[in-house]
Amino acid sequence: MASSSANSSGSDDARTGATYSPQDDGLMDEKKRKRMESNRESARRSRMKKQKHANDLTAEVKKIKNDNDHIRSTINVTTQKLIEIEAENSVYRAQVSELTQRLVSLNQILNCIKSNADCTTSQCISGTGALLGCTFDEFDFMESPWNNMMCFNQQPIMASADNMFGY
Repeated sequence: MASSSANSSGSDDARTGATYSPQDDGLMDEKKRKRMESNRESARRSRMKKQKHANDLTAEVKKIKNDNDHIRSTINVTTQKLIEIEAENSVYRAQVSELTQRLVSLNQILNCIKSNADCTTSQCISGTGALLGCTFDEFDFMESPWNNMMCFNQQPIMASADNMFGY
């Protein structure tokens, strides 16, 4: 019996039915070499693509960090402006409160002057003015320097944000 496992030059290949020749070895080596070159080139392209992607991501990280720094500085400036404006508003609120109280006091004084102006000096002297609610003495209310608001030195209300909270 002849051995079918041994392939010699010009023998039949049992699987394909083709005959084997030494030229086939050279052709197979050439195909194998081309496939290896193709695989190397594909791996090189893959590495280059991976490196480009890594570089792109690094550039994006740098850009985002710069954007974050810019936003952070803008927030800090805005926060500082907010604190200044809140302090200024607090001063204005205090001024509004003081001026409102002053206006109420001045209106009360005007009402008193208006109600007392209805009384004539003769009514006050004769005593009939007391029945009308007049409380003048012998001289007109406006002639008294203590009752004349124009005599008082009216200073503007000043407030400072430095000692706003007083803690």
